[in-house]
Amino acid sequence: MALISEELNKAFNAQIKEELDSGYLYLGMSIWLKEHNFENLANWYWIQAKEEFEHAEKFWKYIIETGGTVELLELKKPKSDWKSVEEILKAGLAHEQYITNKITELWKLAEKLKELQPRSLLQWFINEQIEEEANATALIEIHVAYKNDMLFDRHVHREDD
Repeated sequence: MALISEELNKAFNAQIKEELDSGYLYLGMSIWLKEHNFENLANWYWIQAKEEFEHAEKFWKYIIETGGTVELLELKKPKSDWKSVEEILKAGLAHEQYITNKITELWKLAEKLKELQPRSLLQWFINEQIEEEANATALIEIHVAYKNDMLFDRHVHREDD
């Protein structure tokens, strides 16, 4: 007998898609930034993309460990016609807020279904989203202080964990 209900299994599969879509979005941002010679920002979003793939992995591992079935859903094509660094930064924050809402919905669904097992996983994601939104907000705030996108790019540094 599975420790995950069919309804939560389906919702977690949908979240795997959201995480992979996020990775694909950030990969597209990274590529645009690289093409426009924003090396540090390109690296920032490349690391962000890899993290999103790791997030998807947390969900699929959980599904398997609890006896569910992983179903990989079709990914959507990410935006690629970015106009500016500012547009990318704002889209990054908006996307993180969207993902925060998705994680909150999963928590509420698990509570409604009285499934306690995913609490630690979902709490990890809630904490992660606090960090993700804070980082995205900080990038925007720092960007505002610079008058030049290239100078801003020189300021941005992020190490791969």
